[in-house]
Amino acid sequence: MRRWSLIHGIAPLLILAFVAPSGAAAGNDYPTAARVDYVLGCMAANGQNQLVMQKCSCSIDVIAELMPYEDYEEAETILSMRERRGELGVLFRTERGLEDRMQEFRQAQAEADLRCF
Repeated sequence: MRRWSLIHGIAPLLILAFVAPSGAAAGNDYPTAARVDYVLGCMAANGQNQLVMQKCSCSIDVIAELMPYEDYEEAETILSMRERRGELGVLFRTERGLEDRMQEFRQAQAEADLRCF
């Protein structure tokens, strides 16, 4: 009788483990190329060694946990456009709505720095 109740109690947990998406699976919607691009940029800013590569890989994993890829892609686009000269660059640097969108990205990066660096 005890054996049945133990199996009966564990069965729902096993089902949930196979059916429910885990944090890693939910955060794994970033394309490999986007992850590699982030790690390469992070390494360029922080050093070109194995330890920095591990920290930068951790960082993009944390960001992937905290924000959907579409939001990350939008933030990367805004950052890229801000570097442009002329009116288009000014628009991306001064538009208040875009700044609000960048806040989520900055918060995710700050959390990644705390966890990984």
